[in-house]
Amino acid sequence: LDLHSVRLLCLSPLILSALCKMYICFSVLAGLALLCFFYISAFCPYFGEDFAYILKSIKCGIRLTKYKKIKPFYSILDCFLDAAKRHPKRIFVHFEGRSYTYGEVDKQSNKVARALQAEARLKEGDTVALFLANEPSFIWTWLGLAKLGCPAALLNFNIRSKSLLHCFSCCGAKVIIASSELQDAVEEVLPTLRERGISVYLMSDSCSVQGITALSDKISKASDQPLSRDLRANIHIRSTALYIYTSGTTGLPKAAIVTHERVWAASFLQSICGVTAEDIFYINLPLYHSAGFLIGMTGAIERGITIVLKRKFSASQFWDDCKKYDITVMQHIGETLRYLCNTPKKDDEKNHKVRIAIGNGVRTDVWSEFLHRFGDIKVRELYAATEGNIGFINYTSKIGAVGRVNFVHRFFFPYTLIKFDIEKEEPVRDSQGLCIQAAVGETGLLVGRVTKRSPFVGYAGNKEQTEKKRLRDVLKKGDLYFNTGDLLRFDKENFVYFQDRVGDTFRWKGENVATSEVADILTMVHCILEANVYGVKVEGHEGRVGMAALTLEEGQKFDCSATYTQVVNYLPAYARPRFIRIQPCLEMTGTFKMKKVKLVEEGFNPAHIKDPLYFLDPEKKTYVPLTEEIYRAVVSKEVKL
Repeated sequence: LDLHSVRLLCLSPLILSALCKMYICFSVLAGLALLCFFYISAFCPYFGEDFAYILKSIKCGIRLTKYKKIKPFYSILDCFLDAAKRHPKRIFVHFEGRSYTYGEVDKQSNKVARALQAEARLKEGDTVALFLANEPSFIWTWLGLAKLGCPAALLNFNIRSKSLLHCFSCCGAKVIIASSELQDAVEEVLPTLRERGISVYLMSDSCSVQGITALSDKISKASDQPLSRDLRANIHIRSTALYIYTSGTTGLPKAAIVTHERVWAASFLQSICGVTAEDIFYINLPLYHSAGFLIGMTGAIERGITIVLKRKFSASQFWDDCKKYDITVMQHIGETLRYLCNTPKKDDEKNHKVRIAIGNGVRTDVWSEFLHRFGDIKVRELYAATEGNIGFINYTSKIGAVGRVNFVHRFFFPYTLIKFDIEKEEPVRDSQGLCIQAAVGETGLLVGRVTKRSPFVGYAGNKEQTEKKRLRDVLKKGDLYFNTGDLLRFDKENFVYFQDRVGDTFRWKGENVATSEVADILTMVHCILEANVYGVKVEGHEGRVGMAALTLEEGQKFDCSATYTQVVNYLPAYARPRFIRIQPCLEMTGTFKMKKVKLVEEGFNPAHIKDPLYFLDPEKKTYVPLTEEIYRAVVSKEVKL
């Protein structure tokens, strides 16, 4: 043996010992990793999804912090301009058989900006009201205004007369731009607009009405050359970008002030929900609403993707559109998924490319049916308010939940659930005047702490309503929270469930009744298509008794006996609707939320209501037609409720 071989033989026991120790260490580490895996699988089943969500949120937070500091300010408009430079020929919008590229939309918005600059003498900071339908001109008109540094007030194209004037006046606009098909609505309030010195422009080549100026011809003649960035030099992240109006389910709409910071935050939701640069996004919700405009359109700009824009939601055309345009991401709000589930069944319902549905307001039963019929679509249910400072995302797709409690989220955007007195419609406070936190599993009022990172800006021209949303002395003296007005529940698994809105939930027989839960039970009856549940006052009784406005399935009559059996079997006595109102259709807001205010005011008097009315008769064990005799007996307390 040579000297080298002898040395190896002498060292081999040491090498063998070291190798054994390394093997033992690796085995122990592998065992620990396996134990961790089994522990996480058993006790933290959502660890991976939680981790991915936190990572995405942190990335978006870093980007937003960067945009706050960068000078000059980088807005979502600048993001669009960069996209137009990178891929000018990529399609931005599909609409009614026509396609518009990023480059074309950019040039068209330049023409709009120059026409308005010349005609309306707009300058940075001037607010312009957009009274436009869901069409591409909405998009490039808004972009043109953004290039001039002008905030846009997005008016609901369904409102008229008093509501239209109210929405217009509270944002302080001096200019209104309307679609040609909305000319009649504008003419109705034109005398008042002229008295106030408001400039009115119509998206039309000509207009013979005095006081209304046609704008389309002037846009077509304007230059499409880029505008100077100096025109918006003083815009910063806390500047007002938009005014978006609440749906008006409880009165006249309020103009929520949306800053550029809020626009960025909303645009990130697509990214957090898993939307990529290759996706095609379907917008059939109104652009005047935050879902369609912020989550849909500005989110698409942030991703640099293609959108398919629809004038209005159509359940019958929905899946055909999805197949035609290879849509991969859809939006839903309010009752839209239920409308899709109510369409006639077809053999190829799962033959589409939709993989993500982003939105809010879907009921648990509808959610399950939607997945069963249309395939494994990741439903990303959201909870948020346009003006609010707190929101949740159900990134796990757990059916029924609107989000998850997350320690990182809670650290950056502090919030809590507090006990709420339904009857008094105010938070429950202790002897020190502080609010009491709701326990896990207990329904409470969601409030978000107002901080620099999570501000509450309020409503334009409405200090009283802004102050109503501010809640002080919540967990300690002097603190300030945003009152969402929504009742939620956190469960033991950290999931968040929407229960009801304050005012929708009512109190009867000393118990709280959640209208959404009662509606879910009613729509299980074979003859009932829709249910809008609310509480009505009855003279001489405390609280409000349950009533439901119903629409029936096509060709069906109201089944008094089946409905009685359903509510008795599934609802406690205090939650059973004592009065039923059958309507041909339920009145909805533009974002598919049921209106209740008028129904509550009208009550249950058959002398004043033409719709068929029914009364729950426990002695006959059925619902019976509500006659004037029964009404008088109820009011005089001859019949016990």
